[in-house]
Amino acid sequence: MDFETIVQALWLILPAYVANASAVIVGGGLPIDFGKKWRDGERILGDGKTWRGLFAGAFMGMTAGFGLCVAAKWITPTEYNFLQFENLDFEGFPVMIPIIFSLCFGALMGDTLKSFFKRRIGKKRGENWFIFDQLDFILGALLLCLIISSALHALGVTEYNWFFKVFSLWHLLVIFIVTPFVHILVNALHNVVGRRRQSY
Repeated sequence: MDFETIVQALWLILPAYVANASAVIVGGGLPIDFGKKWRDGERILGDGKTWRGLFAGAFMGMTAGFGLCVAAKWITPTEYNFLQFENLDFEGFPVMIPIIFSLCFGALMGDTLKSFFKRRIGKKRGENWFIFDQLDFILGALLLCLIISSALHALGVTEYNWFFKVFSLWHLLVIFIVTPFVHILVNALHNVVGRRRQSY
């Protein structure tokens, strides 16, 4: 595994990172479960999963993804070795739209589904559920991206399955190793900012 592979992996998954982090930062308002409880008497999802977080997070993640597409076009491969990887523009317009959407929305759906099961086993909002809290959104992003990429290929929109062409086992390994550390760091920064706001 080389440095270029690591940068490529983080580049490709960045929209999912941004979507997941943005949903936490800009979330709030009406909960996705509308305050309803499941058969076990506990909330279906909880107040932490809101419609504003879902849509704003997806929008900001897609904005980051489109920005990466522009950057991939402007920076020539001779300047940076990792840009010799031909799919950093997410297949270009218009295919990049469903691909980037799948990464962002899939990330938020993965996080939402994890919250459902987290409530079912009795864990409260904010209570740590190690490894699931760190990888839920990545699993959701990759799964939905695989589904959308397969559908685009089956419909003849792309000549190949984008997911399998782009994500090598090395890329996936980098993502699954790095993501828990990134998630823990982002949460720590979020908690620090939250405490500072409360102190003013």
